[in-house]
Amino acid sequence: MLVDVHCHLDFEGLRERIDEVIENAKKAGVKSIITSGVNFETNKLALEYAEKYDIVKASFGLYPPDALEREGLAGQEIDIDKQLKFLEENKDKFIAIGEIGLDLHSGKDLERQEEAFKKILKLAKKLDKPVLIHSRKAEERTIEILEELEMKKVIMHCFCGKKSLVKRAYENKYFFSIPCIVTKLQQFQNMVDLVDINHLLTETDAPFLSPYKDQKNEPAFITETIKKIAEIKKMDQEEVKKNIWMNYQRLFL
Repeated sequence: MLVDVHCHLDFEGLRERIDEVIENAKKAGVKSIITSGVNFETNKLALEYAEKYDIVKASFGLYPPDALEREGLAGQEIDIDKQLKFLEENKDKFIAIGEIGLDLHSGKDLERQEEAFKKILKLAKKLDKPVLIHSRKAEERTIEILEELEMKKVIMHCFCGKKSLVKRAYENKYFFSIPCIVTKLQQFQNMVDLVDINHLLTETDAPFLSPYKDQKNEPAFITETIKKIAEIKKMDQEEVKKNIWMNYQRLFL
């Protein structure tokens, strides 16, 4: 009953061995993998993987535009309206919308980012889809926008805001997806301790944030996250799995 609510199966390190990655996940007990797009090309690939593999679901994503450009992932020209039209046309094929949000680490044009973010959030609300939120170095402003638009089905992906912002997001009844590096980083361990199990989810952000040195991350490694959450919460691992699986079903299905 394991679930990975956020990864990138099309990125280098996974796509060239995708069949093996899916098989490893199944052997580990993973029942659902949400692969997230970041631009037009990867959203189409997410749909292709969801059609090909029974445990894969697609999430429509659009990384903050100038961050995409700075990281060399823009691909085709970024036309927000065109991409949102594609989302509407394929709304029944996407289980979620994300990753989307703000990024002041790789991007600098906050005005442009906010315009795109708000457009996507409004459509997500109209379509009643959960949103997977990226908020690197812009955590407070991200939460402010989510509050302004009264978003309800919110998952904070790899959230690195200070404790007061974790509390604020939790009070808004947002969910937190915990990455595998919770095994190493106190930031995420504190989050697990603070947030009730009914608002936690598990993610890998694969191929990034691996719990193992010199090894690309993959959905099968969700088992490490479960072990750490169980340790912190002083719960049985099976109990943690069941709770997170129920959270996933309640939010996405």
